[in-house]
Amino acid sequence: MREGSSPTVRRRRLGLELRRLREKAGLNAEEAARHLECSASKISRMETGRVSPRLRDVRDLLSLYRVSDDANRTALLDLVRQSREEGWWQPFSDVVPEWLRGYVALEGDASSIHTYESVLIPGAVQSEDYSRALLRSADRDASYDEIERRVALRLARQKRFDRPNRPEVWMVLDEAALRRPVGGNSVLRSQLEHLLAVSGWPRVTIQVMPFDVGGYPAQGFPFTVFDFPNPVDTSVVYVEGLAGALYLEKAHEVMRYRVAFDYMRARALDQDGSTGLIKKILKTLE
Repeated sequence: MREGSSPTVRRRRLGLELRRLREKAGLNAEEAARHLECSASKISRMETGRVSPRLRDVRDLLSLYRVSDDANRTALLDLVRQSREEGWWQPFSDVVPEWLRGYVALEGDASSIHTYESVLIPGAVQSEDYSRALLRSADRDASYDEIERRVALRLARQKRFDRPNRPEVWMVLDEAALRRPVGGNSVLRSQLEHLLAVSGWPRVTIQVMPFDVGGYPAQGFPFTVFDFPNPVDTSVVYVEGLAGALYLEKAHEVMRYRVAFDYMRARALDQDGSTGLIKKILKTLE
């Protein structure tokens, strides 16, 4: 396990293993649920990593699945304990909705992050003023303190990219995201200058999809693909909506988004062309 891996990733890993053991034992979710005297939906939530299972429940399931090897049982029970630990973002839990916590956790543990954004600059590379203006426009009922806490979280997320085992980050941004004056022209100008600086970071690639390309796959539907250093941790696609988010993990779903991303980065401007377009837009804001 990679140092610093989050409880969310550990829950996913534990869930995948519990499902593998159940299927190996020839049992379905309903049979496992009867053994625990719970609902089949609880077994499903455990196996998909949406909940942290209790130690007693996992012990009972391991017995049901006839897992007798002491080393294997100990490793899985240790994983249960680790999955119930608090994530690094817990101090910000008051301003992080439940559906977003998974994203923050996956972002912190991924070995590569491929992001497409159609109308906004992604949170991982937002400047402080841009982030503040965006959050304020998105939630006009939020208090000053709530907004500042959310800004602080975004800045804390960015700092986690400045570490020896930083992930590889590849972004494809629609030209519209570079031109939308969130917070006004002065804020956008500082954001684009920040984007130019970020594009020089190690293991960061930023490409722009210019207007003259026309239509392209996934246009208008932002998403992020997370890959992880441990091969047992399956890739995840994050798709955000107005009232929540989807986390897609099935191989065919991930592949569909991966193919779309590969197509977009092949059609987008290369790094030099993208930098040139950002600088061109900056001149219009002077």
